[in-house]
Amino acid sequence: MRVVRGRGEDAEADRAVTQFLIEHAGTADEPAVRVWRPHRQVAFGPRDTNSEGYEAAVAAAREREFPTTERRVGGRPVAYTGDTIAFARIEPVEDERQGIDERYAAVRVDVRDALREIGVDAERGEPEDAFCPGSYSLQAAGGKVCGIAQRVTGDAALIAGIVVVDGHDEIGAVLDPVYDALDVPFDPDTVGSIERAGGEVDPVAIIMRIEDALVGDHLGSVEWVDDLPTVEWVGE
Repeated sequence: MRVVRGRGEDAEADRAVTQFLIEHAGTADEPAVRVWRPHRQVAFGPRDTNSEGYEAAVAAAREREFPTTERRVGGRPVAYTGDTIAFARIEPVEDERQGIDERYAAVRVDVRDALREIGVDAERGEPEDAFCPGSYSLQAAGGKVCGIAQRVTGDAALIAGIVVVDGHDEIGAVLDPVYDALDVPFDPDTVGSIERAGGEVDPVAIIMRIEDALVGDHLGSVEWVDDLPTVEWVGE
């Protein structure tokens, strides 16, 4: 298994790293894991970009000093403060119609176990009107701390997600007007975090715990983003 650490110099370069891993996993039949802290941003999904309120939502995020990006995977907007953690497990697949629920469930269990190791008693589900609502979330202390999405592209599956470390108030404050502009229900109080749940607030330690959980019994060879071949992000 390929284990990649670090991030690209900006949001587009960072996104290209994950895309490279997806393409490599399919052609070389090699799974990969990546856990990192993306640049500060609000990331919009495909449904958002097609909404009438998209331009107003982008303006609301930028007014609060959050750059905006568009992502291929996932649902409604998510916010990264710079300490927020993203994770991705990329697996080769033979049939894109098979194994979707199993991959979701396996990653959710792995992340849940990692969070419990740092003192967060996370459980399945999310509060009503949470950010980026989904069926495979994790919640703790009344707030959503983790959301998971999946994208299957022919011969590889990307199971990716977000873990809120701290800054839940800031995330709620920026997403409130963003969701309002998109006319999507959202309650800022539903944003949870490891800090809010009383867990260990050490982003590096959390990254290592999640990485270990996602790698599991696989043998992983560690690489840094700067050592990967130069890749270029081409948006859809």
